[in-house]
Amino acid sequence: MVQFNLPKGSRVNPGKTWPKPEGGRLKEFRVYRWNPDEGGNPRLDTFFVDLDKCGPMVLDALACTKGIDEIGGAARIYPLPHLDVVKDLVPDLTHFFAQHQAIEPWLKTTSPEPRKEWPQSHEDRAKLDGLYECILCACCSTSCPAYWWNGDRYLGPAILLQAYRWIIDSRDEATGERLDQLEDPFRLYRCHTIMNCTKACPKGLNPAKAIAELKKMMVERQM
Repeated sequence: MVQFNLPKGSRVNPGKTWPKPEGGRLKEFRVYRWNPDEGGNPRLDTFFVDLDKCGPMVLDALACTKGIDEIGGAARIYPLPHLDVVKDLVPDLTHFFAQHQAIEPWLKTTSPEPRKEWPQSHEDRAKLDGLYECILCACCSTSCPAYWWNGDRYLGPAILLQAYRWIIDSRDEATGERLDQLEDPFRLYRCHTIMNCTKACPKGLNPAKAIAELKKMMVERQM
C-alpha cells in the first residue's frame, strides 16, 4: 500500500478558541492562521460571531460572498488553495498578476486616436457583459486542477477570461497578435473543461465559456 506523508509543517493543528460574546444567535467560525515569523504549523482558531450584530453574508464576518445561513455547522475559512501563503489568509499572488500583465490588459490600437473616445455600438458593448465584471479574485484559477498541475505555464481561467475580454472588444486592433500569444500547448490548451472555474466564481461568470470561445477563434483563423 502506498503511503503519503504531508510535508513537515503543513499539518493544520487546533488553535485558540476565543471567548464567546454575550448574545443570542452565535455562529462558529474556524479561521486558518499562520505566521511565518513565529514558525510552527498553521492552526485553526475558533471565533464566535453574534448574528444579531452581523450582516447576512460571510463577508460581513470575514471574507466570502456566501450567505451565513447557507453554511451548516461551523464555517471553516482557509486561504486560496494551491498557493503559497504569505500570512494567515493572505496568498502569494505575484505569479497570478504577472500572468495578467503578460496578456497586456489594455486597448491596443494602430488607428489615429479619436478626439474624444473610441466609439462602440451597443451590440459590441454587450459582448463584454460577463467578462468585464471579473475582479481577479483568483477563485476560479485556484479551483482548477489544470492550473494546480501547470500553473507555471498554463494561464488559468481568470487570465484567459481577461484575455478573451480584450480580444472580443471591438475597439481593440490587436486580435491576431493576442491570439498569437495564446498559440501554445500550455497557455490555453491545458484546459480540460472540468468546469470547477465556473462553479467557483463568486460573480457568477463563466470562464470555461470564454476559454471555449478562444479555442473556437483559434480554429476559425486556421480555416
